[in-house]
Amino acid sequence: MEYVPKILVDADACPVKAEIKQVAEQFQLEVIFVASFNHYSVNTNGENWIFVDTGKESADMRMMNIANKGDIIVTQDIGLASILLAKGTYVFSNRGELYREEEMSLMLDIRYRHAKERQQGKYSKGPKAMSDQDRSLFKDRITTFLQNK
Repeated sequence: MEYVPKILVDADACPVKAEIKQVAEQFQLEVIFVASFNHYSVNTNGENWIFVDTGKESADMRMMNIANKGDIIVTQDIGLASILLAKGTYVFSNRGELYREEEMSLMLDIRYRHAKERQQGKYSKGPKAMSDQDRSLFKDRITTFLQNK
């Protein structure tokens, strides 16, 4: 029997949960949202949520433990993305960018340099706010990926 991938979502700060649910319904894929207890809600609307303790890497560790080759991951955490790519998963950013292993070294280096600059008091602007166009682009990209898979 062929493995049916699931969608794992690093849900603490994910702005495209609704779009992920729509795509999952369209392709009949299971979605698992992983978040810290800080984001706990009794109203999960029948969705599959896993809540973990509030430790720094708790959600990341849980995602690493339940991800399988072929699964689709949505995260904006580049460190987590690099680890999950090595497991043979497909990792998307919240903006629909499909991460690639060959880009990870450079992306991790840039993240490190930005962290050093912030420590030195050189603050850069964060990412721009998500627009409806960004949400639509995310949905289009992940839909196209699944159609071609």
